Amino acid sequence: MSANSATTSRRGILRAGLAAGVALPAAALSARAQGGPDPLITEVQDWARYTGEGVDETPYGLPIRFESDVVRRNVPWLTADPISSINFTPIHALDGTITPAGCAFERHHSGAIELAKPDYRLMINGLVDRPLVFTYEDLERFPRVSGIYFCECAANTGMEWAGAQLNGSQFTHGMIHNMEYVGVSLKTLLDEAGIKPEGKWIYVEGADASSNGRSIPIEKALDDCMVAFKANGEALRKEHGYPARLVVPGWEGNLWVKWLRRIEVTDGPVESREETSKYTDTLDNGISRKWTWVMDAKSVVTAPSPQVPITHGKGPLVITGLAWSGRGAISRVDVSTDGGKTWKTARLAAPGQPMQMTRFWLDHDWDGSEMLLQSRAMDETGYVQPTKTALREIRGENSVYHNNCIQTWWVRADGSAENVEVS
Repeated sequence: MSANSATTSRRGILRAGLAAGVALPAAALSARAQGGPDPLITEVQDWARYTGEGVDETPYGLPIRFESDVVRRNVPWLTADPISSINFTPIHALDGTITPAGCAFERHHSGAIELAKPDYRLMINGLVDRPLVFTYEDLERFPRVSGIYFCECAANTGMEWAGAQLNGSQFTHGMIHNMEYVGVSLKTLLDEAGIKPEGKWIYVEGADASSNGRSIPIEKALDDCMVAFKANGEALRKEHGYPARLVVPGWEGNLWVKWLRRIEVTDGPVESREETSKYTDTLDNGISRKWTWVMDAKSVVTAPSPQVPITHGKGPLVITGLAWSGRGAISRVDVSTDGGKTWKTARLAAPGQPMQMTRFWLDHDWDGSEMLLQSRAMDETGYVQPTKTALREIRGENSVYHNNCIQTWWVRADGSAENVEVS
């Protein structure tokens, strides 16, 4: 573009529009509304006057200090000891869909262990033709598979069954991450061992003190499960099961056994502690149901929210959040500003993908009045995220797991927000 054609540029259009009295978007006007010269524009700052750090200053890159508040957080009173506990992904402070490994939530039953690659072994035994033991180097020689999947703890949002409890999307919905995994298809390893006809289930356990053993139907094991050793392009973090973990797309995180050490092919479920006394769903009649592995469609508004208040006052506001489903791709997300009385369809940042998190946006012109913010996800099966009332009619208030109800944030006129219940 030549200098003479500058009026056809965005800058030229804005200049011409102002001169002609043309109405411009509020966002454009607010961006230029200055009371006088801005020294950050008119004066040379230190970062432009002196040299910065060299390329070897941080051999493994770290977040800049201005983002030091974007960290996982624990709620001390949730568990007796942090050794067997949970911390939460700061979903309120992230954008996009991929969770940085350093922010991805942790759930441990006996603490994160250090297990070096040379010491790693994975055994496949039970109802197989050839019991096998793999080293880490063995796993690296098999054909690779990859996939982006969310991993959600079955207890995510569990505190909300009895009413609004924790104030912030990090704490209500932060037992989740969404990462790109690379590894070996579990089917490939099971085919190496050869499954006997009577083999209908597998039992998987980890190398940590808890072992966290879980039973999985053979159909799922042979479908899309993976023994992963990379996440987001690098080796797994210690807290995520280094050097190898199981990935079970769309199913509850407790099945994603970390530090995976043994896979036993069995003729039925083992009925371990983690699938009988734990990770079952108590119904309103007191009966608990088992094998509720799939994580149903769910969503949450991450901003504005209690940890992300509105600070800019009235005008253009981007309402954003995350949606996911263990049964397939997210097809649509609706957002309500009045507690579910009316809904508007949000924009999806990208078409939904099976068992992946999806980012949504709703561009809203906020008039400064109070809002009851909600989001409602739908997946490709036609399933619609339910209200808490609908869930309670079946499950009561004494459950812990698989709470995928619609969440409500009360946004006040001053921009602050609070977790409230609008059933």
